[in-house]
Amino acid sequence: MKIRRQQLHNLVDQMPKDELERAWELLTTLYYDAYMLKAIQYAQRTLKPGDSFTTEEAMRVLSNDYLMKL
Repeated sequence: MKIRRQQLHNLVDQMPKDELERAWELLTTLYYDAYMLKAIQYAQRTLKPGDSFTTEEAMRVLSNDYLMKL
């Protein structure tokens, strides 16, 4: 594992800055997509009746929270 890590560091050091920035943007997006997918899957497994809001309930809660901050 140590060898692969060093090889990866060497590869990153050789990349032009613009390619490195594009790669970072792509990796960040993929990470967040995977993170959200995992959270959605967890919620689907653990959701019980009554755990979620209707659209109207959600709007009421959000508007109350917003008004309290003003």
